[in-house]
Amino acid sequence: MFRTHYDLPLQRDVTGRFLPWIIALMVYLAILALAGSMVLSGMAQRWDRGLAGTLTIQVPPLPDGQPSLDARVESALGVLRATPGISRAEPLKSEQMAGLLEPWLGDGALSAGLPVPALIDVTMSGGRIDVRGLAQRLKAAVPGAEVDDHAAWLKDVLTIARAVETVALGVVALVGGAAVATVIFVSRAGLAIHGAVVELLHVMGAPDRYVARQFQSHVLGLAVRGGIAGTVLAAATLFGLTRASGEFSAGLMPDMSLTPLQFLSLAGVPLIAALLAAVTARLTVMRALARLP
Repeated sequence: MFRTHYDLPLQRDVTGRFLPWIIALMVYLAILALAGSMVLSGMAQRWDRGLAGTLTIQVPPLPDGQPSLDARVESALGVLRATPGISRAEPLKSEQMAGLLEPWLGDGALSAGLPVPALIDVTMSGGRIDVRGLAQRLKAAVPGAEVDDHAAWLKDVLTIARAVETVALGVVALVGGAAVATVIFVSRAGLAIHGAVVELLHVMGAPDRYVARQFQSHVLGLAVRGGIAGTVLAAATLFGLTRASGEFSAGLMPDMSLTPLQFLSLAGVPLIAALLAAVTARLTVMRALARLP
């Protein structure tokens, strides 16, 4: 595919033999960094869409059981349904509670007599309500009741997601910079090793772009091979993580799935790396040849 007639014996250069491995490692790290950023960003967006405008009320049972947990839940529902701005307040059914507890406590946690609090799912009709005032009214009517305002920790999750995206972009930038530096080193080393042949071609009238094309094609072939290897390793890693998240999908691990568009964008990483390496090699050689008399 990348068989090119070389007037310079670039394939025998020792300095270029490690370039595919370096490109493979850099592509691998870049794909994993971007994939991690995409997964966390998508997870935060799903939580934001699913929990925006909602509250969760916890009603724990009393040690002596009086009044009963059902009676305490009804008292909490009365306060919630009388609060302006709340459109719906429904207690979670036992099946839903069992599904939430199963990943952590195993099957049959509710039937084991554990003092599990009741949960009430609250939907707000729009805008914000006085959560602090609501919490005070609930505690007055139902001692021990707690209000979980999702907006508070969702803000923290979104902040973390944005920070991870910034870190991922920083990793990609560092990886790209390291790739450029490596290609510059390989190109300059090749020019030094084959300096006599390059000067001879230059004296014979070979244009600078002809010599630069030799290095460009050589580096492009090495970068493509390294990019393919790095992509295969990254794909295997992502596949393993996706399988693991599927096996522990009951809340122990985040959903590691990516959209087809995200996979397509990740597939462009080795292509960008190869093009960046080829352009860097060409510019490095052209700049060096321009200094020749």
